[in-house]
Amino acid sequence: TGAVGLYNIGQSCCLNSVLQVFLMNIHFTGILRRITVPLCAVQKRKNVPYQMLLLLEEMQCGKRKAVSPVDLACCLSAYRVKLFVQHDAAQLFLTLWNLIKRQMKKPELVEELSYLYTICVQEHLACQKCSSETKRNSSMLTLPLPVLDSNSHMLKTLEDCLQYFFRPEELTDHNMCFCEQCGRKTPFLQSMKLVHLPQTLTIHLKRFCFEKSAYVHKLSHYLPFPQDLDFNAILTENQCQADDNEKAAWQYELFAVVAHSGSTSCGHYCAYIRSLTECKWYCFNDSEVCQVWWDDVKCTYGHFKLHWGETAYLLIYMKKHPQ
Repeated sequence: TGAVGLYNIGQSCCLNSVLQVFLMNIHFTGILRRITVPLCAVQKRKNVPYQMLLLLEEMQCGKRKAVSPVDLACCLSAYRVKLFVQHDAAQLFLTLWNLIKRQMKKPELVEELSYLYTICVQEHLACQKCSSETKRNSSMLTLPLPVLDSNSHMLKTLEDCLQYFFRPEELTDHNMCFCEQCGRKTPFLQSMKLVHLPQTLTIHLKRFCFEKSAYVHKLSHYLPFPQDLDFNAILTENQCQADDNEKAAWQYELFAVVAHSGSTSCGHYCAYIRSLTECKWYCFNDSEVCQVWWDDVKCTYGHFKLHWGETAYLLIYMKKHPQ
């Protein structure tokens, strides 16, 4: 089938799931295949993109059902990515992406990698007394969507989470900001506008949250997400800072789901990925890989009574019509 698993080398299910999402993305592997190969053996052992390329080639050339990511894991350990511990998939994705970008020597590949994954937004801060406004462009690798609103009410769909993330927020009382025009602290309106969406869009559902006691618990409630996602149908004109050309490409199709089962202290990750060449869904559960259907992927929507069940944590969407 071309779908090859990764052996669990000791609590490496999170790493395995994130790696599969990278390596099943033909846009990413197209960049990876053009890296500059390090010259000496020591550099090769410590170069993350090169070790990922070796792993990819082993997965594609071998006839085994699974291969071991031990060389890549040892390479990552040189950069403080601990072995044999539980990881958070969202944090590991960011760490891995930053290491890949930092170690790619060709500027054009760094630019392509950034364009493939980076989200651009514009942050607005407006004084409610004098209407003076500051704007700042910034970029992010994931959209970290809350699954609860400010009153701790459960948001019901992925579209609700997106609308809530981009809603304007009033900064009043102890949250007021200093206004240079007014010369004092005043109420402000804070908002974020979408400028650019990448070819590969990563959404982080913030299902792990802190209670007042500093105890982290998991939010397992039902939260459906669609196969097709059109940002033009979700966000208002005021929530976008993009031209019609850019917005025309804001139609997405689900590519992968990284799902978490278990509790915050004792959990397991697996990945559901749609093969871009076969258009079939596969479940990558460490060394076990099997074909699945959309109804199987929907089982990761969550349920508040199934705290140990699989719950979607990262959603990866692909542009339908890239520019």
